[in-house]
Amino acid sequence: MVTRQTAIKIRKAHRYLGLFLGIQFLIWTISGMYFSWTDIDEIHGDHFKKEILEQTAFSDLLGTTQLEIEQPVRSMELLEIAGSPYYWINGTTLYNARTGNKKNETTQQEAQQVANRYMQPELKVSGIKRIEEVDKHHEYRGRPLPAYEISYETPQNLKAYVAIENGEFQAVRHRKWRWFDFLWMTHTMDYEGRDDFNTFVLRAFSLLGLITVVSGFTLWYISSPTMRKIGEKT
Repeated sequence: MVTRQTAIKIRKAHRYLGLFLGIQFLIWTISGMYFSWTDIDEIHGDHFKKEILEQTAFSDLLGTTQLEIEQPVRSMELLEIAGSPYYWINGTTLYNARTGNKKNETTQQEAQQVANRYMQPELKVSGIKRIEEVDKHHEYRGRPLPAYEISYETPQNLKAYVAIENGEFQAVRHRKWRWFDFLWMTHTMDYEGRDDFNTFVLRAFSLLGLITVVSGFTLWYISSPTMRKIGEKT
């Protein structure tokens, strides 16, 4: 059987590990409950967007041979910007599909029209600004830049983002999404970019958590009268 001194050491290790890890365990529990009890579509802001997006049909479009394209076409996508058709060629260049003119970037007015096409009509725009760069914690991180940030007059501090390069609607952000994002950061313990599950901190806490559980089972084993009797018999 385990000696009294060893049992005391295990008990102390278990107590201090529990105290040290308890806060993070509580955070994992709270964030996990939030994730399981919230509607992910609501977090994505789908209730702020139109349920059915009307697709515009275009005619009299130019062929690729009529465009002054400097490189061979590897990919092409037909986009609608403020009611006009555009070809997004090779993921880098925008051409008007009717005139063939190259378009350098989307204007603020066009970006607002793009957002209006996606967002609920009763929402009122309170402001629009151009963003050139964002940090790793910004709600628009990991998406095309530069972009327009369109703010709405809502209690949820609602914002929509439209890429300037090709006028594509990118994302909706609001208060519940920001809470989700914050809790996701505390859940993954990736305090830099949110989505890395291989951080040293997470691995260390996971290992210490395993040690805490094992020490708890060990304490139960060495303090159980039944286990003592079995040990004495053997």
